[in-house]
Amino acid sequence: MTTLILALIAGAVVGLTLGALGGGGSVLAVPALIYLLGFTPAAATTASLIIVTATSLTALYAHARAGQVRWKAGAAFAAAGILPAAAAGAASTHLPPAVLTIAFAATAVLSAVNMLRPADTARPGSGDVQPGKAAGAGAGLGTLTGLLGVGGGFLAVPALVTVLAFEMEAAVGTSLLVITANSLASLATRSGAATSLDWTAIGPFIGTAILGAWDGKRMAAKVSGPRLQRIFAVVLLTVAAFMLADAVT
Repeated sequence: MTTLILALIAGAVVGLTLGALGGGGSVLAVPALIYLLGFTPAAATTASLIIVTATSLTALYAHARAGQVRWKAGAAFAAAGILPAAAAGAASTHLPPAVLTIAFAATAVLSAVNMLRPADTARPGSGDVQPGKAAGAGAGLGTLTGLLGVGGGFLAVPALVTVLAFEMEAAVGTSLLVITANSLASLATRSGAATSLDWTAIGPFIGTAILGAWDGKRMAAKVSGPRLQRIFAVVLLTVAAFMLADAVT
């Protein structure tokens, strides 16, 4: 019963974050799976990809209905990350747990710092899209998704704004398309590991995450984005500090 309650609560938080910010929820999913539900780091990254895929699809549908997804540009951006995501997903199963934990904590810090940046440091680009930079950003995002089991929305949104010159609303919606594609590509290399996961915990986690994504989309319309980001950044820094301390002790 305790596991079920923890899975429900963690899923709701992840879904709310993903729906409200277009990313970031998966950075909480992995530590929640490890420290609350007892998953190993390798199993947590695989389970996180399943959760992120299901939740991102739900949030993508909500943003698409609002006309906030640029399908062609998003598909091209995602295509650059599919092969790196698959390769990194296969490689991650051979890394020591401590390495995965430290890498994940560093990624959480990067996400928090990015969210705490002043708004005027993330201005849209001039409108001149550079294919090389777009492909490089897409490949880097795919690698991160495959290796650590995170969707990478916290990096996809600013990349879409600065590299592809998207306005923020379109960047948030389109990032969900990129996250879904990369997560599916990485999962394709982990199909064997997925069968051994504890689905009694993952199922409720996914259920409340999907419901939370809908609520997060509505919450984003009522609460200012910068305020949500600051709160989430503080949570991420706390989680990262705990994970680093755990990895080195």
